[in-house]
Amino acid sequence: MSNLSYKIKLYLGREVDFLKDVILFDEGNGQFIKQWNVPEAQPTEEQLNALEAEATTLKSNNQVINTRKNLYGTPEQQLEILVEQGVNKLIERNTKIKTDNPKE
Repeated sequence: MSNLSYKIKLYLGREVDFLKDVILFDEGNGQFIKQWNVPEAQPTEEQLNALEAEATTLKSNNQVINTRKNLYGTPEQQLEILVEQGVNKLIERNTKIKTDNPKE
């Protein structure tokens, strides 16, 4: 997901359907808003640029969350660890995953 999509999420303060609500387009020199189908006013470029740092952090944190999810494994895998090795082992394992993959 591009920084523009994260900026739009931050601007609106909610999740956005980028196939219906806000449609982005890329002509090769950067994305822009092609259609704005939400009731809130479309942001100006300046308003979106002001969200650059927050969007970068949000994007980075989402990547960390996805990495953690992959490392945690499925609920079934976590349940197996819980049953076979106990709650302390599961907590220790998951804490290490969080420590090794910190958010900003």
